[in-house]
Amino acid sequence: MADTPGGAALEGPIVDMPAPRTSERVMRASNGFVMAGVATVLVLAGLALLVVGIVMLATGAEQGGLWLVVVTILMIISGLTMFFGLTAVAPGEARVVQLLGRYVGTLRTPGFQWVNPVTHRRRVSTRIRNHETDVTKVNDADGNPIQIATVVVWQVQDTAQAVFEVDDFIEFVAIQAETAVRHIAGSYPYDAHGDPRLSLRDNAEEINEQLSAEIGARVASAGVKVIESRIVHLAYAPEIAHAMLRRQQAGAVVAARQRIVEGAVGMVEMALARLAEHDVVELDEERKAAMVSNLLVVLVGDRDTQPVVNTGTLYH
Repeated sequence: MADTPGGAALEGPIVDMPAPRTSERVMRASNGFVMAGVATVLVLAGLALLVVGIVMLATGAEQGGLWLVVVTILMIISGLTMFFGLTAVAPGEARVVQLLGRYVGTLRTPGFQWVNPVTHRRRVSTRIRNHETDVTKVNDADGNPIQIATVVVWQVQDTAQAVFEVDDFIEFVAIQAETAVRHIAGSYPYDAHGDPRLSLRDNAEEINEQLSAEIGARVASAGVKVIESRIVHLAYAPEIAHAMLRRQQAGAVVAARQRIVEGAVGMVEMALARLAEHDVVELDEERKAAMVSNLLVVLVGDRDTQPVVNTGTLYH
């Protein structure tokens, strides 16, 4: 729960997601260039000794030549196998390493590295990503159909959870983001219409914070961190958009009229006070009422007035 600037409490749903069973472990690897050199030496030395062994077999030294051939073949196979352990890790990505189905660790250090050749290495991007939800039609808290779309900025924080806790963490984030958007949109009205409550249109920052918190709670078990989420499209559905536009226009006209009347009354009060202060003219109550009426017509009317010039006395 968080307090908004308007004093209203912003309550978010508690998402009961299962706790992750795996957590990331950073794995250390050997220098790839060194191991590549060792593998190359093994292969080249094996080929050279293989030639020597074949020559020994040809010259009659069968026992020594046979052993040398076997050893050199094992050297060549070992060297070639070592090449399969070479792994390049680019900046902004990691490699999740498994040995015979068991999670061994995660390579996060960029560069050319070497791990056990029989391991399986899965590439996982740790870059910051954007996900934009489709324009979704939902009903707000007042039952009005609205259209809403959001952008979610997220990043993989725990590669082991992203790989092993869900089938596809990218699809998981997309579905959970849409679910949270639908829930938030249905929990608040589009417009508060003057009521002291949160609304999607008037309290965008508070709603965005609530949306980020809910999406973050939904995807946390997949090792994903939500950096920000923001509503990028918000509108009434086409079937009620025209009626709601007229309502908003009417509200704007009423508010504008109120401001105009308040200003006009203040100007009339100032005019009467200045006339009385400087003894410009003495007006009885009837003439004051007439003057007030004329000034309000001039100040409040939405059209230009047509003045009537009185050539007689004030009372004729």
